[in-house]
Amino acid sequence: MIPVDVAILFMGAAIALALVPGPDNIFVLTQSALHGRVAGLTVTLGLASGLIFHTTAVALGVAVIFQTSQVAFAILKYIGAAYLAYLAFKAFTAAKSNLDGDAPAPETAAKQYTRGLIMNIANPKVTIFFLAFLPQFVDPANGPLVLQFYQLGFLMIIATLLVFGSVALAAGWLGDWLKNSPTAQIWLNRLAGVVFIALAVKLVTAER
Repeated sequence: MIPVDVAILFMGAAIALALVPGPDNIFVLTQSALHGRVAGLTVTLGLASGLIFHTTAVALGVAVIFQTSQVAFAILKYIGAAYLAYLAFKAFTAAKSNLDGDAPAPETAAKQYTRGLIMNIANPKVTIFFLAFLPQFVDPANGPLVLQFYQLGFLMIIATLLVFGSVALAAGWLGDWLKNSPTAQIWLNRLAGVVFIALAVKLVTAER
């Protein structure tokens, strides 16, 4: 088991890292503003769930493959970039449909959750970050390493839920305004599309 003092130190570091503005924060912000607080929280849950994949990758040593194999890294990052490009297309399409004054079609919770989950899993940089960050807080003297990795992963999930959940709630008030402003909906959809394209380009150009 991880000592309490180590867990507290890790939790503080995890929260600080989650607070740093980045792609996931923007993703949660835009989704919450476009579709409401519940949508933002559902996407947050998907993003947090994706951390289980990265924790498992590190715990079982699979992450080493992404760090040493250019092919494996390239395949995963291109899959992630393709998905982001698809999200951009959907965002721009939604913007065009709003020109007639139609409200954007509501998405199911399952679709919102899956969107956050895939976005997180398809980012190899998260796996490599976990590979560099988590081992600093494990010690063979504290028990099985795999168990310690999963404990740290759980703490990271909690930190993500707290920070990104707060972002979703803070951005949610925009939803009430957007419902009464078709023009704002159009431009926010376009902004979301631009963000998705920028994230896709950033992911494609990422180096190991």
